[in-house]
Amino acid sequence: MDNQTIEEGRTIAIISYLTLFGVIIAFFMNNEKKNKFAAFHLRQALGLWLTFFALGYFVGLFDNWLVTISFWMFFGVLFIFGFMTAVTGRDQPTPILGEFYQRIFASFG
Repeated sequence: MDNQTIEEGRTIAIISYLTLFGVIIAFFMNNEKKNKFAAFHLRQALGLWLTFFALGYFVGLFDNWLVTISFWMFFGVLFIFGFMTAVTGRDQPTPILGEFYQRIFASFG
C-alpha cells in the first residue's frame, strides 16, 4: 500500500480497535471511501471482537481466575498488537488468527 492510502485510513483503522461499536462506526466511516488499509484493520478488529465474545462466554463457565486472567491477557496482547500496527501504518495480520480473519471477512470493509 502507498503512504497516501495508509494516512487516509489510519484514523478509521485506529477507531476499529477501540470497542465493538468502534468497528461499526469505522465500517460506516469507511463505507464511502473504501480505503484498503482501513478495511484490512476492520477485518482484523471485527474478528478479534467476535472471537473475544464467543470464547469469553465459555471461559466464564470455568469460574477460575487463572483461566480468566490468561484469557484477558491473551486477547489484550492481540488487541494491543493490532492497535499498534494501525498506529504505525503497517498492514501486518495479528498472530495466530489474523490470516483467518482476512479470509473469513474478505467481503467486509
